[in-house]
Amino acid sequence: MLIASLLGTAFGASPLPYNTIGFFIEPLQREFGWTKAEVSFGVTVYGVLGALLAPLFGWLADRYGVRRVALGSLTAFGLVFASFALIPGTLAWYYGLWTLIGLVGIGSTPITWSRAINLWFFRHRGLALGLTLVGTSISAMLLPTLTVQFVTHFGWRESFALLALLPLAVALPVGLAWFREPRAEERPAELVTAAGGGLVLAGRTLGEALREYRFYALWVSIVLISVAYGGALVHMPSMLGAQGFTPAQAASVMGVFGLSIFAGRIITGLLLDRFWAPLVTLPILCLPAVSCYLLATDHALTPSMAVLAAFLLGFSSGAETDLIAYLAGRYFGMANYGQIYGMLYMAFGMSTAVSATLYGWVRDSTGSYDAMLFAAAIMFVVGALLLLTLGRYPSFDSTEVTAK
Repeated sequence: MLIASLLGTAFGASPLPYNTIGFFIEPLQREFGWTKAEVSFGVTVYGVLGALLAPLFGWLADRYGVRRVALGSLTAFGLVFASFALIPGTLAWYYGLWTLIGLVGIGSTPITWSRAINLWFFRHRGLALGLTLVGTSISAMLLPTLTVQFVTHFGWRESFALLALLPLAVALPVGLAWFREPRAEERPAELVTAAGGGLVLAGRTLGEALREYRFYALWVSIVLISVAYGGALVHMPSMLGAQGFTPAQAASVMGVFGLSIFAGRIITGLLLDRFWAPLVTLPILCLPAVSCYLLATDHALTPSMAVLAAFLLGFSSGAETDLIAYLAGRYFGMANYGQIYGMLYMAFGMSTAVSATLYGWVRDSTGSYDAMLFAAAIMFVVGALLLLTLGRYPSFDSTEVTAK
């Protein structure tokens, strides 16, 4: 189950586009004459639409089961991503395919995989989520170098089709074999309560969650950190190129993201199972402010500085995405987890998508990423501090249940 969820996370619609599109920007610019902002805007189209649909996909997973939603969406995403190999030189066609990914692919993101893991685990939930979301570190380690090699040897069109084999030929078969929700009697005792003659999941409804200040504190924190982080990942190859790094060197630095995300996932997951989550992540989420300073162009960026910047960014990303799934389950319960997590993922998805275009617009307008990097440093710190307002984990009694 953990392996199936890990691979689904690794090659679904969340990490795969963001870890590869940065290496398609220059080939698309050369062939079609598009600007960085225009190429980046495709990710924004997908991200905003997918984020808006996240609560719907969460509801579908709550209502019809996570297996159908996750594996169906994974299949559709892989097919559409492969279709980028066929685009003509029109932005409308390019944006249309990103729109399709937003419409069908969001169910292959942690919205579904994390729901299943939250239903299987409680006492070691932090570690289980960390192991599942290690999938994004696999993407960050594997995809930059793989994409550069594909583009270099086969061209950018063929590269889209080859990358689509990861969801279709790797994650999907494993998911079909092993991925499912636990049956009622298999769920951890902490997640259920007796009602109506059976065992049901306990937790808040979406309406109840929306009436709590905790939801909005968490939502704003996600927005700030995602705006700061998303564009930094997408535009890292361009930032390194502006400092004289070759594409191969940039890919090597980007590979450090994977190692640091892996470390962030596992270390944070272990700590979440033992200590209060906002306190655990306060220093971790402040570290990327250092990365923002290192990446600014008012000083020479050495290879060691680039590696450190990538490591700190990746480590904090590993903490933040684990934290969203963990806190959604701990503060709001599992009865309507899909819908509530979907609303929180909306903040993550929209902010990450807007961030990619925002970074590109600042670069096109000013000739440098510096202004955006300095603003991002502030957002990382404020977002981390907001989590301290969440308070103690609530307990759920037998009246806070939803039959399932």
